[in-house]
Amino acid sequence: MTAVVAPERTASTSPVSAPPASGRTTTAAGRGVARRRRIRPSSIVFSAIAVVIFLLSVFPVYWMVNSSFLPNNLVRGAEPHFFPDEFTLRNYALVLFGDTRTPFLPALLNSLGSTLITVGVALVFAFLAALAVTRFRFKGRRAFIIAILVVQMIPGEAMIISTYRLLEGWNLLNSIIGLSLVYVATVLPFTIWTLRGFVNGVPAELEEAAMIDGCSRAGAFWRVTFPLLAPGLIATGVFGFIQAWNEFVFALVVMSDDSAHTLPVWLRTFVQANTTTNWAAIMAGSTLVAIPVVVFFLLVQGRMTSGLVAGAVKG
Repeated sequence: MTAVVAPERTASTSPVSAPPASGRTTTAAGRGVARRRRIRPSSIVFSAIAVVIFLLSVFPVYWMVNSSFLPNNLVRGAEPHFFPDEFTLRNYALVLFGDTRTPFLPALLNSLGSTLITVGVALVFAFLAALAVTRFRFKGRRAFIIAILVVQMIPGEAMIISTYRLLEGWNLLNSIIGLSLVYVATVLPFTIWTLRGFVNGVPAELEEAAMIDGCSRAGAFWRVTFPLLAPGLIATGVFGFIQAWNEFVFALVVMSDDSAHTLPVWLRTFVQANTTTNWAAIMAGSTLVAIPVVVFFLLVQGRMTSGLVAGAVKG
C-alpha cells in the first residue's frame, strides 16, 4: 500500500499579504499634523491686539518708574527720556528724608492702619450679610438687596458734609478709627453684593451631605463651605484694599492734620502753587505708594483662583 504524502507548501506558493502603503500613511499623517498646526489669521490679529493693549497698560507704570530715577530738569524738559540715562536716587532721598513736608513713614502707617481695619471689618460684616441673604428666607430680604444696589448709586461726595459733622460730633476727626468707619461704609455695599455671588455659587447640599456624615451645622460650614468661599473672600478683600488705599477725598476732609495724612494726601503736598512742581519727586512718591499694593497682590494672587471646588466632590 503506497502512502500518499501531501506536497509541502513552499514560501513561494504561500499567499503573502501586500505590504502596507507606509509612504501614503506617513504623508496623510503629516498633512493632518500640518493642518492642525496651521495658524489662523484671526488668532494672529487677536494676539497682536492683546500685545498692544498690554503695552498700553504697562507703559504708564514704566514711565512713572523711569521718571523717578531722572533729575527733575530732564523730566520737565521737552525731550522725552525713555531710559534713566542720568540715573539718580535723589528723588527717593527727598521723598523719604525731606524736611519740607510730612514724612513718608507716618503717612504709610496711617494708610496701612486704615486700610487693614477697613478690609477686616468689611469682610466680616459682608460675609455674614451675604450668608444671611443667600442661605435664609426672611421678610425684607428682597428690600435689603435692592437697598444695597441703591446705596451703591449714591456718590460718596454727596455725603461729605454730613459725614464730617457726624465724625466731629463723635470726636473722630484726624483719627484712623474715624477714617476707617467712613471707608467701611463706602466699601461694604459692593463687598456684600460680590460675596453674595460667591456664596450663592456653593450648593447648600454640600453642607447637608456633611451633616449626614456626622458633622454639626457649624462643622459642616467651616470644613466644607468656608474653604470653597476663601478665594471669594480674598478677591473681595483685594478690591476693598485697593479702594481704601487709593481713596483721596474723604482722607483729605477727615484727616486734615499733617501728622494724620494718608499716602494719597501726602503725595498732594508735592504740588505747590507758588513754586515749581517737582515732578520727579512725585513720580518717586507714586512708585513708593504703589509698592504695597503690588506686594499685597503678589501674596494673595495664588489663592484667588485655587480651591474653588477642592474637596467638594470625592469618590
